[in-house]
Amino acid sequence: MSESEVGPLPGVKLGVDVGTVRVGLASCDPRGILATPVRTLNRDTKKNHDVRILVREAQERDVVCIYVGLPRTMSGQERASAQMARSYAQLLVDALLEAQYPVPVRMVDERLSTVTAHQSLQAAGMSSRRHRTVVDQVAAVGILQHALDIEKSRGTSAGTIVTGRRSGALGRAGNTPQAKDGVIGPESVISPERVISPESAEQVSAEKNSAEPVSAEPGQTL
Repeated sequence: MSESEVGPLPGVKLGVDVGTVRVGLASCDPRGILATPVRTLNRDTKKNHDVRILVREAQERDVVCIYVGLPRTMSGQERASAQMARSYAQLLVDALLEAQYPVPVRMVDERLSTVTAHQSLQAAGMSSRRHRTVVDQVAAVGILQHALDIEKSRGTSAGTIVTGRRSGALGRAGNTPQAKDGVIGPESVISPERVISPESAEQVSAEKNSAEPVSAEPGQTL
């Protein structure tokens, strides 16, 4: 049986949207029906603190699989953003192994997930400035929901398995709960629309990776 034919694991899963400045997280219920936003992490390219926080999220939620979005172009090509996502996924695989929590990490196509997220937030009446506080979470919701839909329709795991730089592909391990570092909690946002116009893709690419600091909303922790 090939990797693409492996049946989906039952249990909670995470979706990850990787940007140069922020990383959005989403999770689903144990039955794998609905993806919901979790939090936004500030990307730490020097010490990879955000990767360690992601690992702790996986441990606390007893996650069985992590889906990382692969931002291909509309023609299916991979450019700098796709290579960045692949590198991040490899870092995550190694961090999971170091934490003795080797759940599988899989790359799944996320074409236009951020465009969809922006359109959903606009439809919900949220201002463009406030988009930055939650858009990465909503994009992660789209990534995870897409993976869950593939699992349900095909009866197989979505995407392709990731091999770490030092560790190889990962399997399943037990849970080791640890303390949670608050960054930005979930907002009251709607799930991304499934059908969108590709013409708006270029308009939001710069905003996704904007270096403008994220402002905390009431009840949030930076």
